[in-house]
Amino acid sequence: MVIALAVAGLFVGKYPLSLEKLLSGDAMQWRVFLTLRLSRTVVGVIGGFALGVAGFVYQTVFRNPLASPDIIGVSSGASAGAAAGILFLSGSMAVTASAFAGALLAVVFALALSGLDKSGKNSTIVLAGIAVHSLAQTALMCLKLTADPERELASIEYWIMGSLNGISVYSIGGNMILCLVCMAVLFLLHRQVILLSAEEGEARMLGVNVGGLRLAVLLVATLVTASVVSLTGLISFVGLLAPHGARLLAKHNRISTMLLSGLLGGILLCGADILARSVAATELPVSIFTSFLGAPFLIYLIAGGREKV
Repeated sequence: MVIALAVAGLFVGKYPLSLEKLLSGDAMQWRVFLTLRLSRTVVGVIGGFALGVAGFVYQTVFRNPLASPDIIGVSSGASAGAAAGILFLSGSMAVTASAFAGALLAVVFALALSGLDKSGKNSTIVLAGIAVHSLAQTALMCLKLTADPERELASIEYWIMGSLNGISVYSIGGNMILCLVCMAVLFLLHRQVILLSAEEGEARMLGVNVGGLRLAVLLVATLVTASVVSLTGLISFVGLLAPHGARLLAKHNRISTMLLSGLLGGILLCGADILARSVAATELPVSIFTSFLGAPFLIYLIAGGREKV
């Protein structure tokens, strides 16, 4: 399914590509294919996979089916960073770097605040994340007030809605390498991630340094998320939906479920991106389609009173 969507994503768009013209060596077709479509598809597959894996890690570590990287401020920090980049820097790569820096700064601040409480409880990290989220949102509002309503404010709002439009081969290298490295680390630590889903007392009896391991795993998962959202803007619900779908299909919470979460994340993001550039005359934000799926599912989780992971 992921492969089929990836192949479809290479050819769907406002500028029509055809296999026949590519094979004949058409220069413009190859330029669009290599510079825009291929990189966009790579980000769709790897970025969706990364968000699915990160969502699995967060839900497992927090033992909460509603947990996501947003819980410790990564999205709000990235938004504030992107807004600052749009206002004070120039170029899409500068905005991407600024968004990544904002996400990382917010998470480091949240983890530092939670580290002041030596009990290592999950609730401490959540409360620290809420505080950082509020600070980042305040900074974002202040930046919006200083933005030019006709140009800069529109750019900020469009970035916040999330889109794979504008991604090119020149802008994805560093982010995708970091994303792949961090995902490899998470898969190497899969046993430790599963151990963190046990009750804290049981994990300590097994010799696990719960507090330190939790912070390390969350930081790596957040780096994965930051490397994606700093490129794409905010993509809603992929990290929430993919792990739930994987658990419903696999019926357990193992490394294979973590892999399946990533595959479903790639399917969601690639599918939403194809819809975003094909259902209307102008390209729509990807989050419209991920939210269309995610919002009803979130209501179902709340109304159904699902148990913790």
